[in-house]
Amino acid sequence: MRRGHMPYHLPMSQAKTSPVHLTAAATGALPRALLLAICIIYGLAGLFGRDPWKNEDAAGFGVMWQLGSGGLQDWLMPNIVGRPYSDDGPLVFWIGGGMIRLLGGWLGAPDAARLATALFYFATCALVWYSTYLLGRRDEVQPFAFAFGGQPDARSYGRALADGALLIFLACVGLALRGHETTAQVGQVCFIAFTLYGLVRSLDKPVQGSLWFGVGLGALCLASGPILPLVLLAATLIAGLICRPLPLMRLLTIGAPLGILIIAVWIATVYFGATVTDDAVTYIREWARYDRHTYGPPSLAAAGFIARNFFLFSWPVWPIAAFAWLSWRGMRRAPHVTLPLSFLAVLFVLLVLLRSPGDVQFILLLPPMAVLAAFALPTLPRAAINAIDWFSLLFFTILGGTIWFLWVAKTTGWPPRIASNVFRQLPGFQHTFTISAVIIALAVTVAWVLIVRWRLSRAPKQIWRPVVISAAGTTLMWVMAMTLWLPSINYGKTYRDVAQAAQLALPSTYTCVQPIRMGDAQLASFAYFGHIRFGGPDDGCDILLRHDAVDYGAPSSISHFEWRLIWEGRRPADRDERFRMYRLVDLSHTTPPRPTIQRRLPRQP
Repeated sequence: MRRGHMPYHLPMSQAKTSPVHLTAAATGALPRALLLAICIIYGLAGLFGRDPWKNEDAAGFGVMWQLGSGGLQDWLMPNIVGRPYSDDGPLVFWIGGGMIRLLGGWLGAPDAARLATALFYFATCALVWYSTYLLGRRDEVQPFAFAFGGQPDARSYGRALADGALLIFLACVGLALRGHETTAQVGQVCFIAFTLYGLVRSLDKPVQGSLWFGVGLGALCLASGPILPLVLLAATLIAGLICRPLPLMRLLTIGAPLGILIIAVWIATVYFGATVTDDAVTYIREWARYDRHTYGPPSLAAAGFIARNFFLFSWPVWPIAAFAWLSWRGMRRAPHVTLPLSFLAVLFVLLVLLRSPGDVQFILLLPPMAVLAAFALPTLPRAAINAIDWFSLLFFTILGGTIWFLWVAKTTGWPPRIASNVFRQLPGFQHTFTISAVIIALAVTVAWVLIVRWRLSRAPKQIWRPVVISAAGTTLMWVMAMTLWLPSINYGKTYRDVAQAAQLALPSTYTCVQPIRMGDAQLASFAYFGHIRFGGPDDGCDILLRHDAVDYGAPSSISHFEWRLIWEGRRPADRDERFRMYRLVDLSHTTPPRPTIQRRLPRQP
């Protein structure tokens, strides 16, 4: 028996023969060059050469930029140009802010911040691979032993399953956009995978695995709030009751206290390091309160949103994971089913309880779902394999052809009707031909053709074959979108032009600009692109910048002073938002009043 791999024995009444019947040839490793190429190209495409995009991406960048250019108080209590940001914990923003400090002068702040995204992406890939590899080497999941041999060894089988898990993770349609943003969720995905890896590692190395588990819980809490680590701790308790090999007591006595210690150190640092203690207390309280108030009783609106979007977002991971649950029905208490499924179950319940769910939360379910789905690959029937292959081949070939066709129409103006429809969605956009983008898009298109040709001509028998086309197709789609269409997408999702237009409308001298009804993404973008000096309600600002979804009318004037409209604008691609800038004008030609600032006099000796 291999050291460190304790066999998992089911009771005689539950004992089942392994559903896996494979020869050694079926567990041949995926060519390392192909796997690494897909992983690296997919991860780096779309990270550089673009602006922060509206909503979560721009908001996350705003926090990182403030940290990268701010002082100690900004690092203790993250904010966006003075507006406290307690929606998520600071860990992801610390790393992004550190990247800006180190490399922002060379790469520019947005590209430097997205290096943190790349770091989390590659770490998540590695953790998904190693978690599956360790589970795949365990005795209870090994293929049926033939009378005359020929079955794969545990190491090769685990490696083939791990390759499949990584390909399934990369094949997820929704990961393309959400996995390349500067949001806290990309870090949360990584730390969920980290915590799951700690559980898996504890099966053969209880102390080491418990330490990893505790670090994962603490880091997840620092990257989100208290709810996520608590539900994963609950999932661990459930898994420990179902799966006997899990060293639950070690996890609870080593891992959980370590996670609590990490959070306690952070809270103490904020409390004692803050210049104003009340600010620290308020920040920590709002951090915990926001996380708690994010969830509530299930609603039909939330359930409808999940039903409409989740299954497309997580394709093709969810059907393969569902088949894994069915195919291992005789061994559902085994670690390779119980551990990822317990995480997946509690995270899905948490998703249903969100008051306002968005697809950005969907990516949190992908690591445990990919690990579970990998164990369906050895048991997929040939009909299912062929269906996945042909669907992916046709879908991504048609999608790639459509991307090329629309780009040609946009570039040449032919067919005229198609070109007109494209530019109607992007009023004011000036298309430019970039030879490097075309060369890269041609290269990945040729690579797609070669991969399809290799898959169809060689007809490999390895267990990862059903997901090679899906992972390569997702990579093709994303790289083509981020080369041929990046200028168009960037034009439609950035606040650069409208922020710079607002800057030009500002008077040469002004005290500060008070934002009204502006979201975090808008505030960050106007501050970064427009170099606008924002202030709060108590700062005596003589400029108002309002975001008006509807016409609210002019601000209320006060005696001898009037708010006059000096600028109005919007992003050309968005007809629903409008920005209006007002200046406080003295009708009697006197200086506008300023709030009285009470200063504490020094104590007399």
